Amino acid sequence: MTPLEVAGLSVRRADGRDLVRDLSFSLAPGERLGLIGESGSGKSLTALAVMGLLPAGMTAHGSVLLDGTQMVGTPDRKLNRVRGRAAAVVFQEPLTALDPLMRVGRQLAWPIRRRRGLRGAALRAAVQDALAEVRLPERVAAAYPHEISGGQRQRAAIAMALACEPAVLIADEPTTALDVTVQSEVLALLDGLVAGRGMALLFITHDLAVVADVADRVVVLKDGSMVESGRTRDIVREPRHAYTRSLVDSAWALEGELDRLAP
Repeated sequence: MTPLEVAGLSVRRADGRDLVRDLSFSLAPGERLGLIGESGSGKSLTALAVMGLLPAGMTAHGSVLLDGTQMVGTPDRKLNRVRGRAAAVVFQEPLTALDPLMRVGRQLAWPIRRRRGLRGAALRAAVQDALAEVRLPERVAAAYPHEISGGQRQRAAIAMALACEPAVLIADEPTTALDVTVQSEVLALLDGLVAGRGMALLFITHDLAVVADVADRVVVLKDGSMVESGRTRDIVREPRHAYTRSLVDSAWALEGELDRLAP
């Protein structure tokens, strides 16, 4: 079964304006797809629509099949059975994604208990294993989010997303709030975890150089519409749309990461 199939997806405001228009793409098992575009292009709204988490005043239209479940128009009580197991999200800013009043270990324990039914010592051991998998020390379990670094918070958020063993991991600008060195470490960590678990990855970013290092295929969004899609290597070598060409030119000017994709 294809983990994610999006067909004719639109996201509409209460005033009738479409913020995402007629978007279609699919994600095969183990595949890595990059969703790229500038701020306001509809990338994050697409991720929220996929998970059935659009904010009040916005509605999704079209079809989103997540592990065979229709996410558009389905009541929350049914979607809660899919979220976490079929797909999980790592958001851009972990300080807002994590509960500031709850210790990291307790936040991580909840999805593990939900997925695996563990209690007591077995649950505590599973929490420590989950922290170790994202290269966090044991002491982080007893810390509140504000007591650890940004990179550590993002690793904790990744551990929480992986706790329910999802088929699809959605990473929404997961390194934008981090400095360059920590960004590289988190990207390498994600790469290893996705490969090791055989998960499909939907990676959302405005940075083509990052996508080139992460994704097999790319969907380019501008003003809520897809303007181009294809293999990452082909998009980098021969972008067809003027907007995509501008992204490629900017990436070449600012980054050396694309050198390895040159003909």
